[in-house]
Amino acid sequence: MQSEVHQTIQTKPQLQTAQTDHHQRIGIMGGTFNPPHIGHLMVADQVMSQLGLNKIIFIPDANPPHVDHKTSIDVNDRVEMVRRAIIDHIHFELGLMEVHRGGVSYTYNTLKELTTAHPENKYYLIIGGDMVDYLPKWYKVDEIVKMVQLVGVCRKGYEKSSRYPIMWVNMPKTDVSSTWIRQTLQHGGSVRYFVPDLVLSYIEEKGLYQHAAQGNN
Repeated sequence: MQSEVHQTIQTKPQLQTAQTDHHQRIGIMGGTFNPPHIGHLMVADQVMSQLGLNKIIFIPDANPPHVDHKTSIDVNDRVEMVRRAIIDHIHFELGLMEVHRGGVSYTYNTLKELTTAHPENKYYLIIGGDMVDYLPKWYKVDEIVKMVQLVGVCRKGYEKSSRYPIMWVNMPKTDVSSTWIRQTLQHGGSVRYFVPDLVLSYIEEKGLYQHAAQGNN
């Protein structure tokens, strides 16, 4: 499956192989992206703008530790949807390091790979405000905070507090989620404008999310 992704998905130059400018400020957005939606794009754009970052790397996970693999859609579909979602933004890139590495995708391993390959860059790991409370359960989180700057996206209902050093970014509240999109599609509803047009056309072409619940956010 990994070789198939490598052959069929056309992406911008990958961070692990591309020559980057010295001392870039790079945001990292990881996730299942099942599917990617406007909420993901809004967060990335606000973080990049408010923190003055050079780019945002979207990194789909291969096998997230919290997902039932029997119900998760094919990684090729998730990668293609991310590629389509960010295609028009010159500062958004697609990173395939977790897909190529295979196995369970742990954030620590990905950040270790990035910071080792490009120690001249400063990385900003973007996480939703609802995920901050789960940081103590992350694999090697104490090592993660030494490698990158954590960026928390503040949303209504979640406090700006954590024992970890977090840089907070404010943005308007949005209730759109991958879960809501999947459930709406399963019931024959419309998700137009909640996902980019190219993503929606891919979902329709492939008949994705038409049956039982698939994957997580």
